[in-house]
Amino acid sequence: MKRIVILGSTGSIGRQALEVIKLYPERFAVVALAAAKNGSLLLEQCIEFNVKYAFLADKDSFKQYYDDFKNYGINLTNGSKELVNMVLLPDVDGILTAIPGTICLLPTIEALKAGKVIYLANKETMVAAGEIITPLMRLGENLLPVDSEHSALFQALKGEIISQVEKLIITASGGPFREYTVEQLQNVSISQALNHPRWKMGSKITIDSATLMNKGLEIIEAHYLFQIPYEKIEPVIHPQSIVHSLVEYCDGSVIAQLGLPDMRLPIQYALTYPERLKNTFPRLSLAEIGTLTFEKPDYERFMALKLAIQAGKAGNIYPTVLNAANEVAVEAFLTGKIKFLEIAQIVEKVLNCFSPVKIDLETILEADRRAREITKQFIGGGHRW
Repeated sequence: MKRIVILGSTGSIGRQALEVIKLYPERFAVVALAAAKNGSLLLEQCIEFNVKYAFLADKDSFKQYYDDFKNYGINLTNGSKELVNMVLLPDVDGILTAIPGTICLLPTIEALKAGKVIYLANKETMVAAGEIITPLMRLGENLLPVDSEHSALFQALKGEIISQVEKLIITASGGPFREYTVEQLQNVSISQALNHPRWKMGSKITIDSATLMNKGLEIIEAHYLFQIPYEKIEPVIHPQSIVHSLVEYCDGSVIAQLGLPDMRLPIQYALTYPERLKNTFPRLSLAEIGTLTFEKPDYERFMALKLAIQAGKAGNIYPTVLNAANEVAVEAFLTGKIKFLEIAQIVEKVLNCFSPVKIDLETILEADRRAREITKQFIGGGHRW
């Protein structure tokens, strides 16, 4: 019996993780659940899965729902220290980290130090603090990737010799604006950007997918997870989202992992690894799919992808700054404060405000804080461009 905590249980990944757990009640128990602000759904989930520990990140939501949780004998908490305490509960075996942003950073680090297993669905944690987390992780033992692309790479690398890898090929759907011109991109609406053609995801990751920042973040994550140089990681646009990623080896062989765009599959693979369990999920029919296409990404139209790769190669605090600036800029777009193309433009301006520093957890957290502050100043017009 694996005893699980889900950080982000009310989001898309969290809800699908609970669907998977529900399929195998003899294998999993949910110890604690955390969410950003959706207190009503969090309470429903706690009652259904008999969970006694819950966390709400938003202070107003915490105050609003505290008595409701108390009435059911559920200990509802709030604050970063309480989130860390939740993942360190003695009866917790593994933590699925699925809250967008860097809120999962400290819980991930402390959980790894305490010998817990991380099921990594939150890419921002590895992007912001890969230098800190990499020495703590043992891929396939105390850390398992949940993102469909990284799960695919993990499966394609299984049993292979890493030094014989010539290239990691990470696929991207291309998002809703794959064929848009720069002129068309200047005036896309929020609803258009949230209308992803293949995946049903949370709003932040959907916008990241539309800008291709998501692919850039995944390249940085892959660099840290698999210890592969950036020069050997290649993004490719694959609109059908059937081939989730590929590994090319030194003899020219290419191993790919395929499946329908259904996040329950990589979630289940991570939670049950190294076993594969039967399920009733829809099956892939290549005959019905018919055609699989691939194309190179356009780095000029989708500037965010280029910025992410540049920040990854620069290393130091630049991935942290990139991630923080992007989070704030995406939120500004979602609230109508900036236009779609300004997301990447602002991120670039913020990156140019920083210089390399000595890397440790404190400097990473400070870079994250400053990047958010500077980004808000750019958005609000209080910073010189």
